[in-house]
Amino acid sequence: MSNNTLQRDLHFKCGKFQLDFSLPLIMGIVNITPDSFFDGGSYFQPDVAVAYAHKLIEQGADILDLGGESTRPGALAVSVQEELDRVMPVIEGLRGAPIPLSIDTSKPEVMRAAIAAGVSMVNDINALQNPEALNIAAASEVAVCLMHKQGTPQTMQRQPQYQNVVEEVQQFLRARITAVQAAGVSQQRIIVDPGFGFGKTLVHNLALLQQLKYFSGLGMPLLVGLSHKSMLGAITGQDVAHRVHASVAAALLAVERGANVLRVHDVQATADALKVWQAVNAT
Repeated sequence: MSNNTLQRDLHFKCGKFQLDFSLPLIMGIVNITPDSFFDGGSYFQPDVAVAYAHKLIEQGADILDLGGESTRPGALAVSVQEELDRVMPVIEGLRGAPIPLSIDTSKPEVMRAAIAAGVSMVNDINALQNPEALNIAAASEVAVCLMHKQGTPQTMQRQPQYQNVVEEVQQFLRARITAVQAAGVSQQRIIVDPGFGFGKTLVHNLALLQQLKYFSGLGMPLLVGLSHKSMLGAITGQDVAHRVHASVAAALLAVERGANVLRVHDVQATADALKVWQAVNAT
């Protein structure tokens, strides 16, 4: 069975929503932080973040990923209370949104509060390795995104090393899938992310993108986040603010290789590119 056929057969449960992966979906990024690598805190105020989120919905976002702690290389951790103070007003302000909300956090306390407030997905860069986080997710109806990383945001880009990055990332994700299913999370609620830029060099990232179809063997939908990342800067020579074209190109390459969800900053540009891709590939 091909990856595309597999994903069409899956009914992905995301809280109260059912997601259809017959076509690639767009996850719009809303950074509620003062130190985002992309926007530098432009949406740090709750009312501004809520307005921006609605703009992304209008542009074609299928999911919104809300984050109150930067995970860029070298970013400093924030306290539980500070992260809650950042994200909860935005979640409340988006209550009743027509698309699922995802909380981008590794803190069990933030997960619990966000789920209680109505989010539909937990996007955890630690892949629910914290037992409390795993228990919280398992006891809910939210979808979970399990991501691979090597090291921490503070250390991950110093000297990442692998014998075979594709095989090692797949092995990690397979082990996490097994663990979360054993805890009670159904297959229909799991999506995986190879973690581009999280403890990977340019060579590692390119290998993962080149061999992305390899991850279809996990039998789970695939989320890819390449938007504006340093690998694109290394390839093009462009700074963060001028990587839109490279980001859209990378997104389409990921879709061609089996990505089901694209986590992006440039929702409108990505949506337009996907419309062209879909028109060409329509049967």
